[in-house]
Amino acid sequence: MQGRVEWTTGTGMVGINASGQRIEMDWETGPSPMQLTLQMVGACSLVDVVVGLKERPFSKAWVELDSERAETTPRRFTSMTMVYHVVGDVPLKLVERVVEKSHEKYCSVSNSLDPSITIEWRVVLHEDEAA
Repeated sequence: MQGRVEWTTGTGMVGINASGQRIEMDWETGPSPMQLTLQMVGACSLVDVVVGLKERPFSKAWVELDSERAETTPRRFTSMTMVYHVVGDVPLKLVERVVEKSHEKYCSVSNSLDPSITIEWRVVLHEDEAA
């Protein structure tokens, strides 16, 4: 995996992957590198949830994220709270098992973070409105 980050002007940067896809960043007004890191933990784990639900009937899934950071430099993450939402007819225990496995084994982003960061999560199921 390769990438490049270029300073554009002021507080702006652009991240470019090997395929030329770009992510605009701004360390003052956002999305900042820390905001993107938090979102990428959510994105990585959400992939595991969607793939883990396989053929189960669900129409929507998302994860809400909250975090705490150290007050002093380096202002690293100290904790993250993740609330997974799934719309559809899926067993709560299945979603919980998939999320647990994501954090234990599969999500390379969260597993690349400092192990002292506390990651708490929970699952909320919603009925499909079309049902």
